[in-house]
Amino acid sequence: MEKRKLGSSDLDVSVLGMGCWQYGGGDYWGEQSQKDVNNIVHQALDVGINYFDTAEVYNNGESEKSLGNALKGKREMAVIGSKITPANLHPSVLRKHCEDSLARLQTDYIDVYMVHWPVEPHAIEHFTNDVSLISNPTTLQEAFDGLAALQQEGKIRHIGISNHGVEQMKAVQATGVPFVVNELAYNLLSRAIEAHILPYCIENEIGVIGYMPLQQGLLTGNYTSLEAVKPMQARSRHFHFSRGTGSRHGETGAEEEIEIALKEIQILANELGVDMITLSLAWAIARKGMTTAIVGCRNEKQLAQNIQGALYHLENEAIEKLNQITDSVKAKLGDNPDYYENRNNSRIR
Repeated sequence: MEKRKLGSSDLDVSVLGMGCWQYGGGDYWGEQSQKDVNNIVHQALDVGINYFDTAEVYNNGESEKSLGNALKGKREMAVIGSKITPANLHPSVLRKHCEDSLARLQTDYIDVYMVHWPVEPHAIEHFTNDVSLISNPTTLQEAFDGLAALQQEGKIRHIGISNHGVEQMKAVQATGVPFVVNELAYNLLSRAIEAHILPYCIENEIGVIGYMPLQQGLLTGNYTSLEAVKPMQARSRHFHFSRGTGSRHGETGAEEEIEIALKEIQILANELGVDMITLSLAWAIARKGMTTAIVGCRNEKQLAQNIQGALYHLENEAIEKLNQITDSVKAKLGDNPDYYENRNNSRIR
């Protein structure tokens, strides 16, 4: 399994990483067997996948617990990335939240500790009902000084961010606290970061972890129609606002463009003799500036499918063809990668 340097850090991570949101089970993804998690994690390590991505909010901490259990006796083989919400960065609570994550993960250190969303009221309100915290958030300097202190103590090895735009990355850089990675949505149907964010990360030696490389199942080849997508997975701007449970973006989506693109992607996959999963993952991994693409696996069969995407060499001609196929979706959705808010009310700037 190919490995790449994570930004300016000393970490080498596999080009295919494990997204652990479903670990521990929960309302969003349903039940997840710990036995299956153990098998998946162990097999992933055996083939050279070493990056595992979780967060304190995933299934209310159960994801971290499940990953910690699966990594018993194998911690030194893994690079763990976890995320803290912007609501929990005040100096009075930051340390406890980090230590709680450490306890759930059953480890003395987290390799990459990321701020899940920007430290701004619009992002914070999704994680707390505390009006005073929303209207008067922790300053960016306080937050990153606190993270730097945890780093100096060895509780975290590297600091990262997630879902930050260029303006927000510049603001974090102004604190003087180095960060090594930005985790962002990226796939054939979600290409917004190509316009400004990815070039900025390349220029500043910031690693990029791409999440949702299969667009929550749309790029698996399992959907012949978008009507089959469950309302909980249809909340993003890809879909008409009326389709998703809890949708709040108010936009009309790009469903027509997506359905055409999916058919053409499948045709190309058939011509190349691979499945859509392999093609989609290989495309995301091949993009300049991407360090790793993280994808969830619920069982050994899915893991085997995903591994093929990391091993498959995609020729430049096929990459360009896929770009052309999805250009209409990219144009319709625009260059803002917050796919759950109206583009004029984005949390990412």
